[in-house]
This record gives sequence, structure tokens and C-alpha cells, in this order.
Amino acid sequence: MLLVPSVVIFVRHAKDCPSANQGESFKGCKCRKHLRWNHEGRQFRHATKTRSWEQAEKIKRQVEARYSGNVMVGSMPDKPAQKQTTIARAIELFIMDKKENQGLSTGVVKKYERELARFQKFMSQRGKYFPADVDLESLTEYRATWKVDYPSSTTRQKVQERLRSFLRFCLESEWITKVPKLSSIKVNEPPTLPMSEAEYDKLLNTIPIVFKDEGKVQKTRALLQLMRHSGLAIRDAVTLEKSEIKWDARRKIHRIETKRQKTGTHVSVPIPEVVANELLTVLNGNPRYVFWNRGLGKEETIVTNWQNKLRVLFTEAGLSQFTPHCLRDTFAVDLLQKGIPLEEVSKLLGHESIKTTERSYSPWVQARQDRLDDLVTATWSK
Repeated sequence: MLLVPSVVIFVRHAKDCPSANQGESFKGCKCRKHLRWNHEGRQFRHATKTRSWEQAEKIKRQVEARYSGNVMVGSMPDKPAQKQTTIARAIELFIMDKKENQGLSTGVVKKYERELARFQKFMSQRGKYFPADVDLESLTEYRATWKVDYPSSTTRQKVQERLRSFLRFCLESEWITKVPKLSSIKVNEPPTLPMSEAEYDKLLNTIPIVFKDEGKVQKTRALLQLMRHSGLAIRDAVTLEKSEIKWDARRKIHRIETKRQKTGTHVSVPIPEVVANELLTVLNGNPRYVFWNRGLGKEETIVTNWQNKLRVLFTEAGLSQFTPHCLRDTFAVDLLQKGIPLEEVSKLLGHESIKTTERSYSPWVQARQDRLDDLVTATWSK
């Protein structure tokens, strides 16, 4: 049971109120009444939307009842009882789980913190302080504000995925009885494209033109080879640890075993021998990392540095329409076109849900289905 805070009614007098000098506790005027309370180190304010002190008293008792876990008649009709906690506390526990148990990177955790802080503020402004208060109507109104904060439809889609992750956490914690179903966000930006074999070869051949130092040439080539043949995102590739390059004695192959920093999902991907040899050749003096020389400072800095270097490389190769993420796309599409089941490709990419894989690679999923259809129909004439 939550500690029940002491809720105080106060008045915000209008400028022309004759009782303004009576203070914020004066009951006799017709100015708007508000509530104020402290809980878990935070101060909450709530507009009662009434000018009646008597009505404000009823709303005050409803707020206190919610904190005690009791639902009063007239406050939340037809809603089943559930465990109680505030949205603020739920967010705090959710972030703690992402950070401490799932081991997500600082950058990803900050995205959750920033977006959920906006969510809490929006709900608080509408008098919704508990997860059970969150319904489809309020979520729809909240999502309508995203076009200002997130102009990119791709970003809005990812924000919605993170919000759903929080709501699923609330469901598993029994603070809500169901997750309101939000409609999908249509992405209207062109998808990232896989590179052709010729384009990828051109990119590799441009490395010595851009980077004169032989060590930098080898390291850049090894990084591109890693991303192309493992499907790792640039953050996971740049911060790859030596211990994550495994020799599988039973299968007689090298593999990358790591955990995606974005989702915390474990991935294990076999890599070609030539790629493994390039990785093992460029190992620097750092006892822990492959590409991160010093292993000091912020991950965001080293990732940004590599992104800038690769942006120059893509431009010099005449491939400015591509980004480093296209190497991950190339890995995925190549597997799909060669008949690897979508479910397996999803696991190799470290996606939390197969729906993410379907959404990202739907054109190639259809192409793969067409190929399978052709193989089946070809047998009919035999």
C-alpha cells in the first residue's frame, strides 16, 4: 500500500476578487479551487475545475483514496481493482530495470528517460497520476503532440515502441489490467536500402583513398566487414569487446556473441573466416575493445566519431544515399533472399519482436515469398 499524502485545497484568487487578501485557504469566494500534495519527494498540483469548496473536498478524498488503493464510488466506475503506484514511481522502476537488469546503454536509457518524462508531464497536466488512469483517449491525445517534438515519422514509430514497452511493464507489474491498443504509425520516409555487391566493393576500395594511414585502413575495413556480415548496428560494432569474438570449436567457426545495447537482446552470429581474420588482425593495445583504442570517455563520442568518418567515406565513394545502417540492412536482406526464415533473421538482428523485422524488411519478405511460390509452382509440371 502506498503512503497516503496529505492533500491540501487552495484558492487561486482572480485579480478582481474582493477576498484576495484573505489568502489561499479562504473558502468563501467563487474563485477556482486547486489541490496540492507531496509524494515521494515530488510536489503535485491538480486543478479541480470547480469553484465550490465542497466539490473540491470530494475530489481531494478521491485523490487520497487512490493513493490508499481504494476506489471510491463515482471516481472510477466499472474499473477492477489493481495494485497501486504512481506513474512517476512506475517510470523510476522501469528505468531501473532497463539500466540495471537489461544493461542498456546510457544513450538508450536517456531516450527512455526523456520521453517518459514528457509522458508523465502530459498525464499530470490532465490530472492522471496513476498507470490505471492512462486510457486510449489520453494516449491518443498525447500522441497527437508528437509531430512537434518528433518531426520524423520513423522517430515517432520508435517513440511509440518505447512507450508500449513501458505500458507492458505496467501490465506485468499489475498496475494496469490491459495495454490500450494504439494504431500503428505509418512511416512516410523512404526506407534504408541494402547495398548491392558492386556498391559494397566500391565502398571497400575507397577506404585507402580516404584514410592514408595503413592502420586506419585496416581498422575501417574490419569495421565495415563486421557490420556487413554480422548485422550489428554501429554502436554495437564500435564498442565490440575482444571476448565477444568467439571460436566455436564444435562447429569450427568464429562467431560474434554480444548483447544489443539498444534492446539488451542477446545475439549470436557466425561470421566468415576472412572477416574473423580481419578482426583479429586489427586488435589494438586496449585489453578490452577491438575498435575503441582507449576505452575511455563516453560511448556517444566514439560512436559519433566513427559515424562522421564513415559519412566522409560514403560520400567519397559516391554512395551518399547510404548510411552505415545500410550495412545491417544488407546483411538482413541477403539472408532473406537466400531463404533464411524471417524468424531466424529477426533473432540474428536482435529484434525484440518479429513485427519489427517484418516492418523493416516487408518488400524483401514479399520477394522471398514470391521466390518460394515459384519453386513450389515449378514442381506442378513435373
